[in-house]
Amino acid sequence: MYRNCLALIAALSLSGCGLAETAATGATVAQSEAAAAKQATRTEQQVRQQVEAAQQVDAEQRRRAEDNGAN
Repeated sequence: MYRNCLALIAALSLSGCGLAETAATGATVAQSEAAAAKQATRTEQQVRQQVEAAQQVDAEQRRRAEDNGAN
């Protein structure tokens, strides 16, 4: 019984170190994922702005083409 308790205590103390390391790694991964999500949001906003600008240019070109065709 005494040996079992010592083995259990030793196992728990060693596993505690691993848990702390796992928690630290998890926090680092979470920060990295948060940064990636922010970057993805920025990229999405830039793409939307580019699409809107392209649509405006296209609409202007179509208007000019219609004006020239009507003349």
